[in-house]
Amino acid sequence: MSKSSGQGMCNSELPQFLIGSEGGESRELDDIDMRKISGHYREEEEEDEDQSERQIMVGICSMMKKSKSKPMTEILERLCKFEYITVVIFPEEVILSEPVEKWPLCDCLISFHSKGFPLDKAVSYTKLRNPLLINDLNMQYFIQDRREVYRILQEEGIDLPRYAVLNRDPDRPEECNLVESEDHVEVNGEVFHKPFVEKPVSAEDHNVYIYYPTSAGGGSQRLFRKIGSRSSVYSPESTVRKTGSYIYEEFMPTDGTDVKVYTVGPDYAHAEARKSPALDGKVERDSEGKEIRYPVMLTAMEKLVARKVCLAFKQTVCGFDLLRANGHSFVCDVNGFSFVKNSMKYYDDCAKVLGNMVMRELAPQLHIPWSIPMEAEDIPIVPTTSGTMMELRCVIAVIRHGDRTPKQKMKMEVRNALFFELFEKYGGYKSGKLKLKKPKQLQEVLDIARQLLAELVLHNDCEIEEKKSKLEQLKTVLEMYGHFSGINRKVQLTYLPNGQPKASSEEEGMCTVGLLR
Repeated sequence: MSKSSGQGMCNSELPQFLIGSEGGESRELDDIDMRKISGHYREEEEEDEDQSERQIMVGICSMMKKSKSKPMTEILERLCKFEYITVVIFPEEVILSEPVEKWPLCDCLISFHSKGFPLDKAVSYTKLRNPLLINDLNMQYFIQDRREVYRILQEEGIDLPRYAVLNRDPDRPEECNLVESEDHVEVNGEVFHKPFVEKPVSAEDHNVYIYYPTSAGGGSQRLFRKIGSRSSVYSPESTVRKTGSYIYEEFMPTDGTDVKVYTVGPDYAHAEARKSPALDGKVERDSEGKEIRYPVMLTAMEKLVARKVCLAFKQTVCGFDLLRANGHSFVCDVNGFSFVKNSMKYYDDCAKVLGNMVMRELAPQLHIPWSIPMEAEDIPIVPTTSGTMMELRCVIAVIRHGDRTPKQKMKMEVRNALFFELFEKYGGYKSGKLKLKKPKQLQEVLDIARQLLAELVLHNDCEIEEKKSKLEQLKTVLEMYGHFSGINRKVQLTYLPNGQPKASSEEEGMCTVGLLR
């Protein structure tokens, strides 16, 4: 098996993929192979290129549908840009037909279960070759059983919906107590009122039912793996299934969306929201036929949950589902190895995290000179029709609207002794100014205005220097809204020993009443 030098790989614009063959040998992909994986061609390396450079072989052991999917191809293309990394894709026929002794050799293994994948053989291979595992294989047995998933989540202190397990196992009759009523079920002593959720214990079975109460029309919503534009259908059937083992859990009232979280190691999580299949069962798709997803910002607590899930299940690349309900987030499913679809940013980040992880673990063992690049050098460069350019990731702006309520003030000069007594009562002479905001204080000003107006009505010739129109305006402002609530009005008193100046840009009067908006 020939190996290209690290420098050669780094300079080549195209990634280097190898397909493993029998006896641990590998061959470089020909043009047909490259078309299958990335649609590109790789020129032959020059004969005089140094062949002695040690490469880290990263093996991809999964079913062909997964290993050659678009997300996997995008990530592997970026992973191969690491100078010392070469990717080896295990052929599906070798995985299924050949003994593990004849599987290709690798230093690091990315392997995960899907329909038809021989997980037992993959476990045997890791025992034989002992590669660095990106996703633990033994834990993938647990991920296939929802009972084990919930048990692990509970042990890790991760919030999940209240649930009970109904095991229809002849050897465990104590776990098969089901009492069904019109609007609730009792599972092993635990009561679940409708709406509640019924999940098969096998994670490979996606036929999840939601049962509705008679007050909502009864019946059930039957969820399944997407078929065309449908992900669920309504059924008038209201009784639970009588064969098989199930998990019954409390229905969580979300805002009509499910949050899908994708981790790449414990310190990286990407989140998207999609329309919940429990709504009407119609899948929302864009003009290209892809399911519409919405970007989601995870809270600090949700990021901690993502870290816990990644570490608890020992799955570096791991997807799980979150339900946001009643101000909390609950994990309702762990899917294991999952990639984000149609996100170039995620592909870049995933390849970078995985590449750095592989190099950090294996470079010292294989005596490869490598150091983790500084984050400051992580400049977002993207290819365009005009060459490579820096990518604008976001624009942050703080914008204030141009409209604002103008200040609503009335000013008047006051000379009555009642105002001066109030001014002295609250310590106005100390600074020459007084600001009154409390309801009790504003009420005192209002009482003075009412008293002076009453005296003016009874005695037109009384010695009250304040203008009647100003006092009426003061009274009107203070009587607005019928009561003093919050800080929406204030009275300011300013002491002017020589009276109000005739020319003043600020119009400082003895009494200022303002409405605060």
